[in-house]
Amino acid sequence: MGKTKHTGPIKLSKKPDPSLWVSKVPFGLGKIKPHHVRDTLKVIWENKGNLPYATRILTQGVCDGCALGVSGLKDQTLKGPHLCTTRLNVLRLNTMGPMKEEIIHKDIDELRQLSSTELRKLGRIPYPLIRRPGERRFQRISWDDALDKISDKMKALNEKQYAFYLTSRGITNEVYYTAAKVARFLGTNNIDNASRICHSPSKTALNRSLGIGASSCNYKDWIGTDVLLFWGSVAANNQPVSTKYMYAAKRKGTKIIIINPYYEPSMEKYWIPSVAESALFGTKIADDVYQVNIGGDIAFMHGIMKHWFLMEEEKHGSAVNHDFVNEHVNHYDALRENVMNYDWEILEKSSGLSRERMKELAELLAHAKSAVFVWSMGLTQHRFGTDNISQVANLALLRGFIGREHCGLMPIRGHSGVQGSGEMGADPFVLPGGNMDEENRKRVEKVWGFEIPKWQGDIVGVTLENALLPEDHERKLKLYYLSGGNFLETMPDPEFVEKCLSEVDIRVHQDIIFNTSTFVDAKEAVIVLPAMTRYEQPGGGTSTSTERMVYFSPEIKGPRIEEARSEWEIYVDLAKRMKPESAHLIDFKDAAEIREEIAKAAPNYDGIQHLKEKGDVFQWGGAWLCEGGVCPTPDGKGNLIPVEIPELRKPEGHFYVTTRRGKQFNSMIYGETDPFNDADRYDVLMNENDAEKLNISEGDAIVVYNKLGLFTGRAKFAPIKTGNVGLHWPEGNVLIEKGVYETFAGIPEYQAPAIVEKAETYYAQKDTKYVEKRVAELETEPN
Repeated sequence: MGKTKHTGPIKLSKKPDPSLWVSKVPFGLGKIKPHHVRDTLKVIWENKGNLPYATRILTQGVCDGCALGVSGLKDQTLKGPHLCTTRLNVLRLNTMGPMKEEIIHKDIDELRQLSSTELRKLGRIPYPLIRRPGERRFQRISWDDALDKISDKMKALNEKQYAFYLTSRGITNEVYYTAAKVARFLGTNNIDNASRICHSPSKTALNRSLGIGASSCNYKDWIGTDVLLFWGSVAANNQPVSTKYMYAAKRKGTKIIIINPYYEPSMEKYWIPSVAESALFGTKIADDVYQVNIGGDIAFMHGIMKHWFLMEEEKHGSAVNHDFVNEHVNHYDALRENVMNYDWEILEKSSGLSRERMKELAELLAHAKSAVFVWSMGLTQHRFGTDNISQVANLALLRGFIGREHCGLMPIRGHSGVQGSGEMGADPFVLPGGNMDEENRKRVEKVWGFEIPKWQGDIVGVTLENALLPEDHERKLKLYYLSGGNFLETMPDPEFVEKCLSEVDIRVHQDIIFNTSTFVDAKEAVIVLPAMTRYEQPGGGTSTSTERMVYFSPEIKGPRIEEARSEWEIYVDLAKRMKPESAHLIDFKDAAEIREEIAKAAPNYDGIQHLKEKGDVFQWGGAWLCEGGVCPTPDGKGNLIPVEIPELRKPEGHFYVTTRRGKQFNSMIYGETDPFNDADRYDVLMNENDAEKLNISEGDAIVVYNKLGLFTGRAKFAPIKTGNVGLHWPEGNVLIEKGVYETFAGIPEYQAPAIVEKAETYYAQKDTKYVEKRVAELETEPN
């Protein structure tokens, strides 16, 4: 870990820089772009009945949107107010009143007709509910009856037959920690969280490469670094405040490089509402864009490193930082041998980029004195996600871009709660303070006062599949306790997911609102428990940002849902009913007591116990992890890890499919049209040259299909790499295969090969063997 402390926010220059302007026409009139003022006015209107409370949330609370870590309207990167439409869109979830009884108790089929977007507008869940098989409506139930029913069922099961899952929806470290402890107290390691389907490969790869499980640097390191590289990340859309950091970086001369199959317009230019100059004239962000094939990142990185090793043959030290490598890095020769074994033809075909393009980036990085690598789902959501991230770490280690100012590796988080989930132990592979190894288990057992089960818990995807096991199987999932989350809209193959959910005896949905999965039947009962938001949590709560800042968010005065309860209190209540004789081991009195124990159980979080007031914050690990090149690995060195180029199966004329987000926050959709490219939810983004070969015109009805499912939409020409198409997520999940998990981290794969055809061609042939034959090609012809 590092000794240097974060020095706090810096001031942004107010002097205009016309060289960065997108256009001299003010406010981007006539261009396709977000309408921040209009969207802000819309949010004000939605919250008009509760504006004082909404204002207090924005000015006093820690953002429950992305994980940039804005506290009130301030952060630790730049001085001045920070506010974005992502946070404003989420705001209504916190200020809504309760749902009306006539809505709550509607016929279940009527509720099933509503989309998640429509359900969010109905209001908060006001009291506990239950629906048994054959019942057409939810019935009201008391808290005691609901928790007794859950605990009685759990007592009748073995510990491997029930599981917990926590979403990243505004959940605090205190809730994650309590859930992690309660799960083990009840004898199960079946507990997982939302990071499994986003950044689990990042943590796994960084741990094996550097001995760390989080960003090694800060957002401030973007500002003044030579190269800021975004890999498979659309930060401008998913973490909008980050565009202000990009603007500051551009003002300091930083080159911003984008690597993505789709040339995301929001990463090319952006009108930043909290910077007057940018709000008027826009800001050019990307200096260059490298459009790789979906799944071609490892080959591209091999190409960069191969150029480096060739440069080294001509002149020692021209590309590799040998002083750093010799002192702080293992396995240099093994990596070099692995990379040099690949010929250029393979690297070009897999990556989709020429040898010359690879050389351009290789030389830029070789000549740079500093660089920060930022990545997101574009690298992690593959069956080889951990290897993708290990390759990024290889690049940084070879150049010594670790453990110092303006350098580092950053898996940028998409939700404010998710960084702390694994660090609090709400994960089948880890406990607070470290992995599920014998040494850490014994240490945590001393803090907790009870034994922790030693068997390996299941990841979320496997847990769902376990619902379909034979009735007498020891891991047959019979009770699933869900704190938020909607697997119908986040996991591959929604039909299969629905089948799994319906096979569980009792399913518990602890949440603030209904979502579509709430209405799936269960064999014995669906129980719904109303939860508090983070701003209602008595004693406040904490969350951890991407850059390891632990922020305190106070309880905020305002209206309350009368029967909603703090989530950590619900877990404690359940545990005490299950094991009343040991209740003293789990009976937290308040949130402050939880923070006191977190500091003991997770040593990195020593300091969290002192967070008590608005604005309180500390950063675990210091400004830079691996400071000075010294890593928290057994020998103190980083590990270069040779990885193989994955086989990509795609017959000639077929396409790689990837999913992307539009006007949404995670799976919550806030608009049917993407403000950056004017695409609607059922537009298929494809390259015009590909479309021409298939005789497809823009706007044509087309079908994208494979052995798993079919997606009907319209062709929209876009700057996406040839041979690749983009669909919106979660709509595109119908094409993604279930049960394909990354080997090391267990993340589902969210990419797939598919066929694209004009709808008239497909439907004209659907009653022949034509479709079956075309799908079979995906199985038999490797590329």
